[in-house]
Amino acid sequence: MRKSVLLTAAALIVAALNVTAQPADGPPPDQGDGPPQHRPHHRPPPLPIVTVLDANGDGTIDADEIANAPAALKKLDKNGDGQLTIDEYMPPRPDGTNGPPPGPDGKRPVPPIVAALDLNGDGIIDASEIAAASTSLLKLDKNGDGKLTPDEYRPMPPRRRGPPPEDGDQPPGPPPDDGSKPAGPPPRQ
Repeated sequence: MRKSVLLTAAALIVAALNVTAQPADGPPPDQGDGPPQHRPHHRPPPLPIVTVLDANGDGTIDADEIANAPAALKKLDKNGDGQLTIDEYMPPRPDGTNGPPPGPDGKRPVPPIVAALDLNGDGIIDASEIAAASTSLLKLDKNGDGKLTPDEYRPMPPRRRGPPPEDGDQPPGPPPDDGSKPAGPPPRQ
C-alpha cells in the first residue's frame, strides 16, 4: 500500500511539473528548442511584375496580356521616371531587400521573366525595354502557343540535394575509356 501511495504521489508531481513547464502563451510546438518540424511547402507570393502582366489573375500570361505588356509594366513605375528598378518590380524580402536570396556564388539569381525584359542585364527595365516587352516576353514561350505559363516565366526551383547516386549511377562526364588511351597514370617501375 505504501508503494502505491508513493507511486501515485510521484505521478502527480510529474504531471504537475509537465503542466507548469510550458506557459499557456508560450511558443507553438514547432518553435521550440528541438529540430524544426516539417512544414508544408509554401509558395512565395507572385512577383509584382507577373501580377501586373497577368491581368485576369489566372496564372497564365495570354496573348492579349503579352500584347498589353508595355502598358501593364508602366503601372509598376512608382516614381514615374519611365523605368523600372528592382524595388519596383520585385517584392521585398523579409530581410528588407528586394529580389530572390543570393545563391551559393553570392549573386542573386534573376527570374526568367526579368531576364527576358531587361535586355541589357543592368537590373533596370528602361523605357526602350518596356516598349519592347511584348517581343521580349515571347522569347520565354517554350512551346510556341502564344502564352506564358508559370513553368515558362517562373524560375526553376533549386535542385534538391538527395542521397549520393547508387552504384551504377554515374554522373555525366567523359565517356568510358575505349582502350585506345592509357587509363590513369602509367604503372610504377
